[in-house]
This record gives sequence, structure tokens and C-alpha cells, in this order.
Amino acid sequence: MPIIVHKYGGTSMANIERIMNNANRIAKDIQKGYQVAVAVSAMSGETNRLLSLADEIDPFGSGRERDMLASAGEQVSIALMAMALHKIGVGSVSFTANQAGIKTDSFHTRAKILSIDDSRLRAVLDNGKVPVIAGFQGITDAMEVTTMGRGASDTTAAAVAAALDAERCDIYTDVDGVYAADPRIVPRAKKLSRISYDEMLEMAGAGSKVLQTRSVVFAKKYKVPLQVLTSFDDLPGTMISEEVEGMEEVLVTGICSDKTEARLTLFGIPDQPGIAAQVFEALNDDGISVDMIVQSVGHDAHANMSYTVNKTDLGDAIKATERVSKTLSAKETGVDEKVAKVSVVGVGMKSSGGVAARMFRTLADKGINIYMISTSEIKISVVIDEDYTELAVRTLAKEFGLEEEG
Repeated sequence: MPIIVHKYGGTSMANIERIMNNANRIAKDIQKGYQVAVAVSAMSGETNRLLSLADEIDPFGSGRERDMLASAGEQVSIALMAMALHKIGVGSVSFTANQAGIKTDSFHTRAKILSIDDSRLRAVLDNGKVPVIAGFQGITDAMEVTTMGRGASDTTAAAVAAALDAERCDIYTDVDGVYAADPRIVPRAKKLSRISYDEMLEMAGAGSKVLQTRSVVFAKKYKVPLQVLTSFDDLPGTMISEEVEGMEEVLVTGICSDKTEARLTLFGIPDQPGIAAQVFEALNDDGISVDMIVQSVGHDAHANMSYTVNKTDLGDAIKATERVSKTLSAKETGVDEKVAKVSVVGVGMKSSGGVAARMFRTLADKGINIYMISTSEIKISVVIDEDYTELAVRTLAKEFGLEEEG
């Protein structure tokens, strides 16, 4: 029997009525001839509540204990979902990440999945029951509980789908698909019926909150189609899969913005081979991921280097930067938290030029200054002052025709 994986986010698990609705949806897919595995998030607001308690004691406290605390929210959800399925006559077994065999590295609060032992999950499926798996969390070889960052239940679902060779993974959330721009900023933004893995990966990395980046990475690597749907209405969603014929006809697919990053700058570092390696090795040693990087042209044997990191990692990034700054005898360091990243994405860029020029001219006409630029084959990102974020997104959406007419 084909397998599909359902994932339910916090708003879809917000109360018992919604959990029962989810159980009935699972039962319908079983009636269609599917085996169904389920990954769930904590109930809406629960993770924030738990971590706020930790912050009252010590906002910079042990990552290990924060993970132990935060992981409790999903344990509540898996038990309630399994109970709901039992109530409507569907056999079910709840699984913590440890019980599901989800192994991660040991970076607390931002762990990455290393492997999944799917034997227990397959045994439950083969017994005609639904495994309900705690999202967001994992276990190390040393049996330490970890969490994988906000939104990581998507990653759990995609990884489970890959491990089980699932036909697809349905991500149920509070939005009915992927839009060309954030509808809260661009009210008439087009809804996308289909998008490629690469486009979704770039959009997720550029600030689209629909899916976590790592979930798309798993889906692409193992060729598991993802479908984004709403759990509140019976509406068509957005399918995320391999690129198909005709996708390149659309020049720009989407525009994203991200205010979750901060910019760090090292001023007056030596302009010589190996300096960049020292900087980013120091950050990597602390498990900090860097997004955009810009180094100025050397002058008087010195240069400046700027890079962006997620604000959740900013404290650790500042410490690592200050350590390497002393080693390199940098003149000074700078931190700017009031920036935003705005990106245009589209596979059509591969075969068409001029997107960068149009993007930069559109921003210039609105008086928006660009601090940093990075590009890939299908994405152009800029860092700007965060006060201009919404203006930039609305203006670019109009420029590239990403609004519904009317």
C-alpha cells in the first residue's frame, strides 16, 4: 500500500475540535487505500509558553534544559492525536523522537537530523495502525533530547516521508498554499499551484515562512513531493516537486522578505589568503550558519567583511566574531539588527537576463539603499534597511506581475 505523511502545525492542533477534524481527514486517506504516518507540532502557543517560563528564570540558560522543556509540547500533541484516532476507530501509536529513532547531532536548539531508524514506524504501519510522531525534536547518540529550531516539524515530516519512501508529504497549516508574495504585505498576491523544489528552497531560505528550508532539502534529495494545504478548508494547495516543462516561462515566481537576520561586520582585517577561512571556521565551530557574505576590495593591505546570521544565533555569533577579531587584530566590529533581506526567485532567471537590473532600478526609484547583494542561478537577494521592507516587496510584486488582476 502507498504511504503518505501528514504534518499538522500548531494552529491545526490548537484545540480538541481541530485535532478531531485532523483525525477524520487521516481516516479519509486510509479509506482511499493509503497507509498514513503523521507528524505534529505542539499546540498553538505552547512552545512560546514553555520557553517564556525558561526566559523568566534565565534567557541565556542551558540549551540542553531548554530543549528538554520545549520538547514537552509535542509529547502532549502526539498523545491527543493518537487518542482522537482511537475514538473514531483508527488504530494509532504515538512516538516521541527517541521512540521513532530520529537521531540528530548534538547542537541544542538547532540540531540537524542525521538518520532515522524507521523499523518501529514500519511495524506499526504494517499492523494497520497510524504512527503519530513528535515533530521538532530528536535524540543524540548519547540519548540527549534535542530540538531543531522553529518550524522544524516540517523537517521531521519530510525526513519521515523520505525514510518511509512515501508517495508524498502533505503539510497542513493555516495557509492554503504558497503565494508569490506574503498576502499580508501584497493582498492580491497570486497563489501558486505548483513550484519546483529549487524555487521553494530559495524562497524558504529567503524568508518565506510556509515551509522550513530543511524540509525542502529532504524532499528534494529523496524526491518526495510536498503539498502545502490548509487544515481549515477543503481547498487545493500548492504542490512542490521536481521542475516540469513550462516552469521557465515564468520569469519571477515569488518575492520574499526576512527580518530575522542581523548583519555583522569586521572592519580592517588583513587582506590576505586564509582570513575568511579563519572567520567562518570560528562560526562553524559554534554551529552558526551564515547566509550572505560580502568582502570589500582590499586597501592598504586591509579589507572589511560583512555577513548575516539568524538573530537567534546572534549572541553566539557576536562572541565568535569578537574572538576572531582579536586573533586578526581587526580595527573594530559592527552589529546591525535593523536590516531585512528581500529576494526575487524564479527558475525563469536561468534563461533570461535583466532581472537584477529591473530589481535594482525599482528599489532605487523608491529611494531604497542596498547594503549587500547575493545571487544564485534562480535568486537575487539584497539586504536593506528593515523600515523599507514592505515598500520593497509591494513595489517588486507590481514590477514583476505577481498580483491577481482586479
